[in-house]
Amino acid sequence: QVQLVESGGGLVQPGGSLRLSCVGSGSVSGIGAMGWYRQTPGKQRELVATITFVGSTRYAESVKGRFTISRDNAKSTLYLQMNSLKPEDTAVYYCNFVLGPRDYWGQGTQVTVSS
Repeated sequence: QVQLVESGGGLVQPGGSLRLSCVGSGSVSGIGAMGWYRQTPGKQRELVATITFVGSTRYAESVKGRFTISRDNAKSTLYLQMNSLKPEDTAVYYCNFVLGPRDYWGQGTQVTVSS
């Protein structure tokens, strides 16, 4: 089993920054791709960014140039640096780890961008 714990969410003004973290514990050996997703009420969960084990990244068009995904394999930790935040970035953010045929999700952390 793998447990994921996210942190770093909160309330920020438009134009501000936040850094999300997601720490994996348990049977984390062999973790492959990792990613961040977000969801707002009444909408499907959407991809924000993903990163492979060797560091190849992919971003949603809406966050390109503003968000940066990174990982520390030694610490089983995933990060999302979010800059130039906009009100439309408001959502619950979830981390995702892929291990073999399974993937695991964190509990979510709320990010609210508002003045």
